[in-house]
Amino acid sequence: MRRGVLRAGLAALLFGASTPFAAQLARETNAFTLAGLLYLGAALAVLPTGLRHRPDPAALRRGAGRLSTAVVLGGAVGPVLLASGLQHTSAASASLLLNLELAFTVVLAAAFFHEHIGLRVALGAGLVATASLLLTGPGATTDLRLGAVLIAAACLCWAVDNSVTAELDELAPAHITLAKGLVAGGANTLVGLSLAPLPSPSIIGGALLIGALGYGVSITLWVAGARDLGAARAQVVFATAPFLGAVVAWTVFREEVTLGAIAALTLAGIGVALVSRSDHEHEHEHDPVEHDHEHEHPDPHHAHEHADGFVGRHQHPHVHDRLVHAHPHVPDLHHRHVH
Repeated sequence: MRRGVLRAGLAALLFGASTPFAAQLARETNAFTLAGLLYLGAALAVLPTGLRHRPDPAALRRGAGRLSTAVVLGGAVGPVLLASGLQHTSAASASLLLNLELAFTVVLAAAFFHEHIGLRVALGAGLVATASLLLTGPGATTDLRLGAVLIAAACLCWAVDNSVTAELDELAPAHITLAKGLVAGGANTLVGLSLAPLPSPSIIGGALLIGALGYGVSITLWVAGARDLGAARAQVVFATAPFLGAVVAWTVFREEVTLGAIAALTLAGIGVALVSRSDHEHEHEHDPVEHDHEHEHPDPHHAHEHADGFVGRHQHPHVHDRLVHAHPHVPDLHHRHVH
């Protein structure tokens, strides 16, 4: 669990810092081009890893449906909606509105993917959603509300992506990021260039760099963290990203600090803290399964042996036999049972 928190936290750090910088580029290029360049940058960041550890063709076929959903919603539609929303909001407001991704992820993970949530996670997600609504209250402008709707729609797309990707254990995290970057990023870039001329080299270079760090490395870390924690809990840790984005906007870009933003940040912070510890224990059964993911030896869930007596962390396709036991756990890759 600590490893999952660290991975999701680093993902949040990179994504949160990237949002205010992406907001500056959103004012100088169209939404499709910006979204495409960000994800092409993401693909470049993970390309060496993706080529070094190639996916098994059979595993790729098994996960094709879920991967397609992640690419279309998470890699193509969501980024365009965010880039459009950034054109109508301040960077700080946009960053804080991104916490809606947490609320949507929790709802979808519980309602459609049967992930165990618990009272702490439910209350925390509710507080985060309430905090986001504070930004679009009576004092908000029409332009801000339009931006908020677009960003909320992006968060809904990413919530579906989060829930699907957390269960996509046939592929390594780098492969998922690479597919999003090449397919969705390439398609959005082509659409953007058909609508407007090629941006300046500085904008292209800036977007690729932001995409490499804030999307490529960040997405890969988040997927690995979600396999350790489950989609909802990983998203709770990731919900610290908007706070960092708001701080960067206030300190680096000197945006106005409003009372509504401070109240939203405080309320959302309480919500995140509320769900920071939410594991549980009961007897549960593991069905036989074959998949490919990072794991370590010795570990009760990975009792298979290696001819060379390997001990430590590594990744390869492996088979799990049926197992019944009890221990504290969260809805990670091996604990998606129904309660």
